[in-house]
Amino acid sequence: MSNPLDVIDDLSAARPTLNADEIDAAAKRITDIIEPTPLQLCPRLSQLTGARVYLKREDLTVVRSYKLRGAYNLVVQLSERERAAGVVTASAGNHAQGVAYACRAMGISGRIYVPTTTPRQKRDRIRVHGGEFVQLIAVGETYDAAAAAALADAERTGATLVPPFDDARTAAGQGTIAVEILNQLDTAPDLVVVPVGGGGCLAGVGTYLRARSVGTAILGVEPAGAASMAAALIAGEPVTLMEVDPFVDGASVLRVGAVPYAAVAGFGGRVVSHASLPLLVGTEYPKGAGSFRMLAVDEGAICTTMLDMYQNEGIIAEPAGALAVAALSEIDVEPGSTVVCLVSGGNNDVSRYGEVIERSLVHQGLKHYFLVDFPQEPGALRRFLDEVLGPDDDITLFEYVKRNNRETGAALVGIELGSRTDLPALLERMRESPIQCERLEPGSPAYRYLT
Repeated sequence: MSNPLDVIDDLSAARPTLNADEIDAAAKRITDIIEPTPLQLCPRLSQLTGARVYLKREDLTVVRSYKLRGAYNLVVQLSERERAAGVVTASAGNHAQGVAYACRAMGISGRIYVPTTTPRQKRDRIRVHGGEFVQLIAVGETYDAAAAAALADAERTGATLVPPFDDARTAAGQGTIAVEILNQLDTAPDLVVVPVGGGGCLAGVGTYLRARSVGTAILGVEPAGAASMAAALIAGEPVTLMEVDPFVDGASVLRVGAVPYAAVAGFGGRVVSHASLPLLVGTEYPKGAGSFRMLAVDEGAICTTMLDMYQNEGIIAEPAGALAVAALSEIDVEPGSTVVCLVSGGNNDVSRYGEVIERSLVHQGLKHYFLVDFPQEPGALRRFLDEVLGPDDDITLFEYVKRNNRETGAALVGIELGSRTDLPALLERMRESPIQCERLEPGSPAYRYLT
C-alpha cells in the first residue's frame, strides 16, 4: 500500500511554480479580505540585541495567524466546478481557520481534518469562522494522520484538496508577508526570521526576498522536537521523522512538503548544529547579506519567550508564534542591523499555560525533580526540609510513587530554585544527607513517565 504522503509529493509536480511574480499577484488577490498586518518596532528586543527588531504581527489577522493568506489565495482561484465540489483540508489548527474563513466568505462547503491533539481553542475558532459551511473532523494524533485522511476524502469525493503548505498557491499566499514587510520599511531588512513547520511560509517569504531584496538574510526556525526541514536539507529530500514533540502544534510536522522543500533547498546555506541533528555537509554558509540558515530552538526556550512576550509586550503568542523571537537568544545579531521576526500566530489555549510555565522553568534550570526515599521514621520530612532544601527553594510537587502503599518506595519531589546557580549546593546537600535522593534528568524515560 502506498504512503499517502508520497502521493502528495507526486501530485505536487503538476502544480504551479512558486515565484515572486505569483506572490505579487497573490498580494493583489487577497486585498479584498486581508488587511496588511502591523510591523511594530520592539524596544525591549532592540535593546537586548543592539539591533532594530521589528515584529510582524500576523497574530492580529482575523484568524490570528498568517494561514488565511495561503488558504484564501488558493480557494479564490478555484473554478466554478471546483467550488461546487467543495474543498477538503488537513491542519493542526491555524490553516483550518483560514480555510474555514475562506469557505464562509465565498459560500463554499468544506471538510476540515485536524489531529485529535489540536487544542480546543483552535477547534472552537474553526467552527466560528466556518459556521454552517464547514464540517470539522478530528482524526489521529499528528498532522500527518489528518493529512492522509483529508487526501483519502478528496480522492473519494472529488473535493479540492487545500494543502496547508505543499502547494505553490498556498506558499505564494504566505509569501505576501514579505511583500508587506518591504512596503512597510524605509530600507530593506538585514535579517528576516521565519518560523517553520511544513515549510510553506519559509518558501514563500524566502522566494520573494531572494528576488526582491537580495541582500536580506533569512533564518528559518524550527522547534527542536520537530526539525523536519533541517532533516530534509541534510538528506537532500523530504524525509519522514520517526516522531515529533507535538507541543509546538503549529509547527510540529513529521514531513515537510515537496514544494516548500524545493524552494528552500534553492536558497543555499546550511543547518546550524543543535542537539538532535548533525551539521549539513558542505561549505560554511555566508554570514551577512543574503545568507540563509536553519536553526532549531528548544521547546523550553520557546515557552520562556511566550511568557516574556506576554509580560512585556502584551502579546499572546502561541508556541509556533514565538518561534522566531525565541531564535534571537540563540544567534549573534549584527548591532545596528534591521531584523524582522514573524509572530506567526496567537491562537493559544490559556489552559496550556501551566505546561508553558513548567517547560520554561525547566529550561531555565529553575525546576528539578527527584525521587526521594524517606526513612520510615518520625521527622524524616522535617529533616529533609531543614537539612537539604536551601532558603530560597520551594517544594512544588510531593507525591508518593506507590500511592496504595506509602510505607515503602520513594516520593516524587519537585523543587523550584530561587536561582539556577543554587543547584550545585542543593545536590551537594543531598549527597551529604542520609536520605537517598535520585535526580531525574530531563529527557530520560523516568522523567517523561513521572512528570
